Amino acid sequence: MAVDRKAVSATRTRRAGGKDPGRQAQDWYRTPEESTRALLRVETLPHRVWEPACGDGAISRVLEAAGHDVLSTDLVDRGYGHAGRDFLMERDSTDRAIATNPPFSLADSFVLRALDLGAPVVALFMRLAWLEGQGRAESLWRPHPPARVWVFSARQTLWRGDQARPEGANGGATAYAWYVWTRGHTGPPALGWLAPETGASTATRARKLGEQAGDLFGQVSP
Repeated sequence: MAVDRKAVSATRTRRAGGKDPGRQAQDWYRTPEESTRALLRVETLPHRVWEPACGDGAISRVLEAAGHDVLSTDLVDRGYGHAGRDFLMERDSTDRAIATNPPFSLADSFVLRALDLGAPVVALFMRLAWLEGQGRAESLWRPHPPARVWVFSARQTLWRGDQARPEGANGGATAYAWYVWTRGHTGPPALGWLAPETGASTATRARKLGEQAGDLFGQVSP
């Protein structure tokens, strides 16, 4: 899939207008285990997966427990995987799927880099609000639409990576989704919903939602 390298450079340097003093310095927030398990209920990832913003292994550990061969890397050493690797500077192609929750300010760049490296599947755990933005619509969504967007029907609990998970935390103020690109996909994405973990029937319901989903952007005039 051809990627505009100028877009990669431009999105990499994009930053939010101001720093929230309450946010973790490197925008490191742990992905709940149940959020990654939800992805595995509806997507069949290749055996070999790369987590390029692994942090302390929040996503990697779940993938490994599910039997995947996981390459875990990160620019910052969080005590897990291979530290000191800047994913945005990677140049060698890969046959691994990529599944990650990157810093929000670098999410566009992560997707474009992953597509440029030829990953067969790219899955990003991101805010639902990531869909917004005229600039992103032109640089990412229109030229590189995902195959599927899986929206969590219940709010997910994320917390600062340098702090323990708050006791009794259940949900949050931000809506999240898994965005999935597959090599060779054309056309608009399908939209599905991820229900909370309630047993084996959850997977069946989620897959049916994906099969029945209409296109996400095709119904909206440009």
